[in-house]
Amino acid sequence: MVNKEWSVPKIVQHDERRIEIVNATWRIIARGGVERATMREIAAEAGFANGALKPYFPTKDDLLAFAFQHVFCRTNERIAIATEGRRGLTALVALCREVLPLDEDRVNEARIVVPYWQNAMTHPDRARFHEEALGQWRAAIGQYLLEARDDGDIAAGLTDEAITEHLITLMIGAQILAALNGSDIPDARLRRRFEEQLDTYLELLRPSR
Repeated sequence: MVNKEWSVPKIVQHDERRIEIVNATWRIIARGGVERATMREIAAEAGFANGALKPYFPTKDDLLAFAFQHVFCRTNERIAIATEGRRGLTALVALCREVLPLDEDRVNEARIVVPYWQNAMTHPDRARFHEEALGQWRAAIGQYLLEARDDGDIAAGLTDEAITEHLITLMIGAQILAALNGSDIPDARLRRRFEEQLDTYLELLRPSR
């Protein structure tokens, strides 16, 4: 079975004040997008004096980097709960649904994640964290696929590596669409599209009945 620890790299520091600042950032992003989340606005939202964020986050880029790490940690905590006691295809579906932006919290997470990806293009350390994060998901998906094949729930000729990359692409694509959607909660049509895409792809992997 997959290790349920779902740990994040050691560079993540669970500092209570930093989490307060990240939560304030989320609220601003939810109301007006990432461009509204200036350091001045974030300080005011979090109840800090202007300039008081600098000991915690010298720049907005530093804040977004920590916010991404916090998002990844939160997502893994949900995955650990959703997959507890499950295996194979059932666990795989549970993992994917915790990443897909199907509610307000996960849409706000997508709005943190998308600008982080852009930022990581010019920050090698952040790019490495992103790859480490995806590496954990790839490992878990790969393990669940092995279990699903053992259970006779998958008969596709595709390699598990190919299936894993398809699912990662589906989930990341959904996060980008949700971040660009402009609504705090994806409408029923968009949520249904994400769920149907996942269901349709997984149905193609199953043996013919």
